[in-house]
Amino acid sequence: MLSTFSSNVILSKARAMYGQRLVWKDYQTLLGCHSVNEIAAYLKQTPRYREILVGINERECHRGQLEMLLKKKLFFDFASLCRYELSSGEHFAEYLIARSEIEQLLHSLMLMTAGKSSEYLFSLPSFLEQHTHVNLRALAQMKNYDDFLAAVEHTPYYKLLQPLSPPFGKQPDLTAIENTLYTYLYQKVYGIIKKHVHGEAKKELKELFDSYIDLNNYVRIFRLKKFYKASPDQIRSLLFPFGSINPRYLNEMILAKDPSDVISVMMGTSRGKQLSSMEYTFIDELPVRVKYKQCRHFIRFSTHPSVVMLAYIFLTEIELANITNVIEGIRYQISTEETKKLLVYNKKATA
Repeated sequence: MLSTFSSNVILSKARAMYGQRLVWKDYQTLLGCHSVNEIAAYLKQTPRYREILVGINERECHRGQLEMLLKKKLFFDFASLCRYELSSGEHFAEYLIARSEIEQLLHSLMLMTAGKSSEYLFSLPSFLEQHTHVNLRALAQMKNYDDFLAAVEHTPYYKLLQPLSPPFGKQPDLTAIENTLYTYLYQKVYGIIKKHVHGEAKKELKELFDSYIDLNNYVRIFRLKKFYKASPDQIRSLLFPFGSINPRYLNEMILAKDPSDVISVMMGTSRGKQLSSMEYTFIDELPVRVKYKQCRHFIRFSTHPSVVMLAYIFLTEIELANITNVIEGIRYQISTEETKKLLVYNKKATA
């Protein structure tokens, strides 16, 4: 009885929160803004972001502060849903925290290699501090990779990252570090799905993650061939060891002589055939655009709390990425039309 009640609460709550999402008329307004302050002022008026932005002075709001507050909303939205998901909510909360930690580690490391570690303070997610053993404030004071390792000393990341220490005087390999951390994250989430999710919900969640990883691997193979002329061994080392593409087809893509051959092989797979109706400008967009389409379907039609909960979180993440892309467009003076191409939204929905 309690389980049924909790399930109904999650389904209703997630769909109600999704009902407050930004729609095309909101994006039209955001695309017409000329500064972060104008974006903050508009978002502060929307039902979606009014509460989280109520205390800010939009005239003095900077980008890091705005993005931190939007991520804080995402984090607490997920926490509020996890409270009611009795079977796997706690475990997916651990996944979300791990993913947030990894995002912070990579962001801070990128700043460190650029000699800008102190800038991390402007976007430090203080709301995450009580949920993590990563020393977030130490990340803003890093001078080298040893400092980075010290910040994660009491976490599972230390054993993953210590072997990737660069030779003296060299910069860390950001690509290898990113791949290692996300491989750990996907191992974690697939373990949760295998152990704590069952039946149709398990099938739906596995499809959601398989699809995203399949397309990430596909995009990586294409880009590594086209832009870096990478060898097959180099490509294999940078792929995620998950997903549903038949290893034979994956190997054919890895060994393909030309990027166009990679596309041909992919279109012959069951995953590739799903892309025939997708609209996109750049191949890099495919994983997110397909995830958006799947999550819109699941949040409407799935009857499984864990699926609807994650669909809501992924859709909200995509919305935050849209807002960030608008901010980037303003910062780098990109035309409205070019920025609009980067946004992922339902073009048919006006409300």
